[in-house]
Amino acid sequence: MDLAAIEAERARLHAEYIRAERPPSSARGIHHTALVSSDVERTIRFYQGVLEFPLTEIIENRDYQGSNHFFFDVGNGNLLAFFDFPGLDVGPYAEVLGGLHHIAISVTREKWTALRANLDAAGVEYIEESGASLYFRDPDGARLELLADPLGEMYGSHVL
Repeated sequence: MDLAAIEAERARLHAEYIRAERPPSSARGIHHTALVSSDVERTIRFYQGVLEFPLTEIIENRDYQGSNHFFFDVGNGNLLAFFDFPGLDVGPYAEVLGGLHHIAISVTREKWTALRANLDAAGVEYIEESGASLYFRDPDGARLELLADPLGEMYGSHVL
């Protein structure tokens, strides 16, 4: 792998596409990101109980009769949603190239510390990176990150 060439290409892309005076986005924000749950109550206990994301609603999934579509408040007007698919064999989560890698959720430093204690108390294994990130998996195997950096920042760099 030619790291110098990769860095040069990153610099070229930055120079060509990052604008100091950028127009506003056409989007208002992420309404929700949807994942699959193999056990609705276990998912609720994890996200609401361990991670302290309030459950906001459970409705029927309009695309699959008998399926639940349920939502957790992850702050700033954003939701993390789940579907279950009763009667279907939901296979294990598979992290593949080209698929979802992880969902990073910003929390305050104080909340980050408290949630790390919650993960410890629940026996959830995690990896701590750079003193600001906790990477772990939810009950169905999806990778999550709790990030103690403010929204729009990443390890001291402004990304928004």
